[in-house]
Amino acid sequence: MFHPLRRLYEWVLSLSHHPHAQIALFVLAFAESSVFPIPPDVLLIALALGIPTQAYRFALITTAGSVLGGLGGYIIGYGFMASVGQWVLDAYQLQQPFEKIRAWYLNYDIWAVAIAGFTPIPYKVFTIAAGAFEMDVWRFSLASLFSRGARFFLLAWMIHRYGAAIKLFIDRYFNILTVVFMALLIGFFLLIAGW
Repeated sequence: MFHPLRRLYEWVLSLSHHPHAQIALFVLAFAESSVFPIPPDVLLIALALGIPTQAYRFALITTAGSVLGGLGGYIIGYGFMASVGQWVLDAYQLQQPFEKIRAWYLNYDIWAVAIAGFTPIPYKVFTIAAGAFEMDVWRFSLASLFSRGARFFLLAWMIHRYGAAIKLFIDRYFNILTVVFMALLIGFFLLIAGW
């Protein structure tokens, strides 16, 4: 991991010992959905491992912060794309992915948000893009709620169920787990869409 990013990652982990760690979790989840580089999973896992009986509460806080932050990203794309939105894309060198996302939105609409919300793909690009491409805000919010909620509650369930041992498993098999649970999430969306 790039050295300054590693320091940022370690700083995020250190927040788990702070008296206001739950507020930090909400703020981190909010910021990551629009501008911040470190995913809230890092702090969610640390807090849930510290107090496994509160894992679902931490997942709820993370989901709420992430969905509201996603709406913040949507607003950036919708009203401030030329200034703030472009700055975020430039800061993370995401101009080329942004152009690919344009095609994904045209072809897949709500699925693009759902996949980005659940997988390690930079969610902030999709939140900003949703606003820039004027996706229906209710459809965007629903896809964000289901996909981000699925991601964070799944982590909480695994930690609550398996404890510290699951962290090593998640670290080792994260990509495979993402594919499996993405398939489950798509199945869920197909079910509620009546396909």
